Amino acid sequence: MNAHDSERMHGVLESLGYAPVDDRDAADLIVFNTCTIRGSADARFMGNLGEARRIKRERPDTVVAVGGCWAQSQKQNVFTEFPFVDIAFGPGEINRLGEFLARERIAPVGAFTLDGRFSGELPSHRQRPHQAWVQISVGCNCVCSYCIVPFVRGRERSRPLDEVIAEVEAQAADGVVEVTLLGQNVNSYGRDLSADTRVTFAQMLAAVSAVEGISRVRYMSPHPKDIRDDVIIAHRDIPEVCEHIHLPAQAGSSRILKAMRRTYDRDRYLALVRRIRAQLPDIALTTDLIVGFPGETEEDFAETLSLVAEVGYDGAYTFIYSPRPNTQAGDSMEDDVPPEVKGERIARLIEAVHASARQRLGRHVGTTQEVLVEGPSRTNDKLLSGRTRHNVTVNFAGTAPVSACVRVVIEGASSHTLAGRMADVAAPVGA
Repeated sequence: MNAHDSERMHGVLESLGYAPVDDRDAADLIVFNTCTIRGSADARFMGNLGEARRIKRERPDTVVAVGGCWAQSQKQNVFTEFPFVDIAFGPGEINRLGEFLARERIAPVGAFTLDGRFSGELPSHRQRPHQAWVQISVGCNCVCSYCIVPFVRGRERSRPLDEVIAEVEAQAADGVVEVTLLGQNVNSYGRDLSADTRVTFAQMLAAVSAVEGISRVRYMSPHPKDIRDDVIIAHRDIPEVCEHIHLPAQAGSSRILKAMRRTYDRDRYLALVRRIRAQLPDIALTTDLIVGFPGETEEDFAETLSLVAEVGYDGAYTFIYSPRPNTQAGDSMEDDVPPEVKGERIARLIEAVHASARQRLGRHVGTTQEVLVEGPSRTNDKLLSGRTRHNVTVNFAGTAPVSACVRVVIEGASSHTLAGRMADVAAPVGA
């Protein structure tokens, strides 16, 4: 979602005549789009904001703007604690960035409502011309005890289906072939819409997939409690819906899941995994896992490790718990797992995830996969790079333009990537 918001900010600024510069010291305008979901994000931002303070001191006419979730969490405190900041705005106010820049010369500008326009309606500067983020909802109605998202992005609001389809059609006309639908909880999409406009998330997947020119549809992120059989069937029956589901577990211990207020326990989560794999045996499942939540014992952590082994994840985002303000856990639970214990556990968890991913990705070796070309490989400019429908990066030999879908013979696998060659490229002699 933050990457999508950044592309919209970039698009708005370009429409106002701004152009990016490589050197921050040369900028007339410095805009930060911030995250605050973990303490590490705040710490990184503080370092960057310190650099902006130096630039503002050396060049007072430089405009410093701070947007996004951290700004929303701090609101007017931004100006009292960081008086060199000229503009501060939350994620619901991106559409007013041009207005803020016009008003900044009069006085510092701050805006932090949670019911502004969807940023999906704004101009966008896409990182990859053939791939696009598509915002279908904002905010979240869940009350996970560790999560600051409802505080900084508000209650869930769904975007009408006709607006979403109009945006996807425009993107397809502009060369987009893969879209990723975005929401804090995409599976609850539409429940807040009026009866005459309400559709389910599965119906949304079908409608987006039907747009001419779109060959791949992904989404981020679902909540396990809201995944229904119609979404699983959509993965099975709609060719454009990719063979990948991100299924955030957060923990493997039912006791910790209850403290997190996740509304499911370990058995219910595993039952969902079994339902998914019964219909989609080759599906790629990825997840989010938190280590060191308040009260986590070694036994609780062992259950997270065993969950990784039992599910067999294709990958996972792993995090060390950090207290967030305006959350139940941050405000009323003691952060009682020592830092050294958190560090040791995260290392063990990463090792377990890598072992699971290596085994899972290994099943692709010897197969031929459809790969959407994204450009040269970051590690070897003689190779191309792209992603399979399972959302796995492949570095491969061959020649093809960006945005082409090519057939790649998979010849090797690690815990993160696959390696191979295009099907019409001869194997090396002796291979």
